[in-house]
Amino acid sequence: STSDPGSRSRSELFYTLNGSSVDSQQQSKSKNQWYIDEVAEDPAKSLPELSPDFEHSSPPPKPPSMNSSSSENRFHSLPENTFHSLPSSLTKMPNTNGSIAHSPLSLSVQSVMGERNSTSVQESPPLPISSGNACGLEVGSLAEVKKNSPIYGVIRWIGQPPGFSDVLAGLELEEKCSGCTDGTFKGRRYFTCARKKALFVKLKSCRPDSRFTSLQPVSNQIERCNSLAFAGYLSKVVEENTPPKMGKKGLKIMTGKKKGIQGYYNSCYLDSTLFSLFAFSTVLDTVLLRPKEKNDVEYYNETQEILRTEIVNPLRIYGYVCATKTMKLRKILEKVDTGSGFTSEEKDPEEFLSVLFHDILRVEPLLKIRSAGQEVQDCDVYQIFVEKTKEIGVPTTQQLLEWSFINSNLKFAEEPSCLIIQMPRFGRDFKLFEKIFPSLELNITDLLEDTPRECRICGGLAMFECRECYDDPDITPGKIKQFCQTCCTQVHLHPKRKNHTYHPVTLPKDLPDRDWRHGCIPSQKMELFAVLCIETNHYVAFVKYGKDDSAWLFFDSMADRD
Repeated sequence: STSDPGSRSRSELFYTLNGSSVDSQQQSKSKNQWYIDEVAEDPAKSLPELSPDFEHSSPPPKPPSMNSSSSENRFHSLPENTFHSLPSSLTKMPNTNGSIAHSPLSLSVQSVMGERNSTSVQESPPLPISSGNACGLEVGSLAEVKKNSPIYGVIRWIGQPPGFSDVLAGLELEEKCSGCTDGTFKGRRYFTCARKKALFVKLKSCRPDSRFTSLQPVSNQIERCNSLAFAGYLSKVVEENTPPKMGKKGLKIMTGKKKGIQGYYNSCYLDSTLFSLFAFSTVLDTVLLRPKEKNDVEYYNETQEILRTEIVNPLRIYGYVCATKTMKLRKILEKVDTGSGFTSEEKDPEEFLSVLFHDILRVEPLLKIRSAGQEVQDCDVYQIFVEKTKEIGVPTTQQLLEWSFINSNLKFAEEPSCLIIQMPRFGRDFKLFEKIFPSLELNITDLLEDTPRECRICGGLAMFECRECYDDPDITPGKIKQFCQTCCTQVHLHPKRKNHTYHPVTLPKDLPDRDWRHGCIPSQKMELFAVLCIETNHYVAFVKYGKDDSAWLFFDSMADRD
C-alpha cells in the first residue's frame, strides 16, 4: 500500500558563506514547471490476453501533443506554489507496494524552465494489488514476453486497471513496436516512456529475461547493481581533484538524461544529499582531502577514495555517477554499528550525514551552538522548532531561524561555513505551515556570539538584547531587538515595556574602542545553495549552479520512473 502523502514530508535548506550575496527576486506570475519528457500519444496497445496475433484493443482518441523544445525529455509538473513553498515534490505515480522501485535507467537533472501546456491524458494510479508474480517479477524487473520471437523490456508498472479482473504489467520495451504507447493504456497514463515503447500484458504472461540467466533475484540488490543490467551505465573514476563548473558550463554538464547521480533501490536520500553538497559547492571539500589519522576507522581511506574519485570528481567533470559507485559507499555505511539498512531501506539525510561525517570521516561538526550561557553543543543539522503564529501566514527561512533561536535562547558560538536547516514541515504532526518561503540570503549577524551588532533604533553599537521586545509590533516588527545604552533606556520607559528583562550583548574582547555609527557594523550573511525536499517517501533537490537568482537546477535521481 502507498503511504499517506503527508506522512514523510520534509525539507532541508543548505546555506554557505561562500559566494556573493543575492537579493530576493519577484517570481513570475506564470505557473512554473520542471521538465523531464515530452508527452505525445500513440494509439494504445492492449494485450490483456496473449493471442497468437498479439491483437490490439480499440485505441483511445489521440490527445493534443505538447509544444516542446525537446524530443527526449520527460516532464513531471510541480504544484503551482512549489517554487515558494517547501516541501516540493514531483507529481509521481506511487508504486503499488509503496516502495521506491528499482531499475537501471533512473536519473535526470533539469534546469528550471517556464510554463508548458498540459496533456489531456488522464493520470491514473493503479488499484492496490500484489506487485509481483510467481517468477519474482516486480517493478524494475527485466522481463520478456514470449510468443514466436520474444519481446524484452523493463516492468515499469504493475496494477489492475478499472474494468479488469487480471493483474497487468506495463513494460518499457527495448525496441519500438507498432501500436505501442508512451505509457498510456485505454486513455489513462500509468507511466511515461518514449513513444511506441509501452506494452501492457497480463503479469502472468511475463517471464524473467532469459538473456540474463545468471541474474540474481532482486532481493540481492548489491549483486544486481553490479550485474549486466547496469553494464551500459557505468561511470568513470577520476583521480584528479576537480572544482565544480559554475554558470552555463555547469548547466551544460549537469542537465539532461543520464546526468546527476543514478538512483537505485531507495537511494534517493543519499543521491540528493550528495548532489546538493558537492555538485556546485566546495564548502565541504575538506572532507575529501584530510589524511588518515591514528584514531580513524580502518575503512577511512576506502570511504574517502570512493567519495572523492568515484562520486564527487566524476560528477563535476562528466555530470554523471552510476548507482554501482554509490552502492559501494552504501555498503561501507553498513559496516558502522548504527548503519544497518543503508543498502536497501529508506533513510533520511540526517542519518546518512551522521554515519558518514561523524562515525566514518570524523568531520569537525558544522555547527557549534550555545544555549543560555551553557556549554557549546555540536551538530551538523539544525532542526527548527517554533510555535505556530497566526500573524504570519507564509514565513521565510530567516523568520523561522530567528524565532527558533529566540524561543530557545540560542546563539551560534562560531560563524558556520555551512548551515543545514531542517524546516518545521515533516511528519503527520509537525506541519506548522502550509508554505515556507526559502530566503535566498540569510543574515545571521544577530544570531552570533561575540559579534558587533547594530542598535535597532539608531544604528549604533548594540549593548543590550531584549527577547520580550521581539513580538512588539511598534518597534521594527519581525526583527531581533537589540539596543545601544541610550535607546534601551528610552524604549523601556514605556509603560508596557518597563517590566521587560533585557540582557547584555556579548562583544569581542578586542573590539576597537571607537564611535560606532550606522553602517559601520558589518553583517554576516549566508547564501542559499540547495533545498532538499521529500514527499511520498522520495527525496529531490533544487540546487543553485550560478550567481543569478534564477540559476537553479532540479535534481531527481529517479526521474525516469513513475
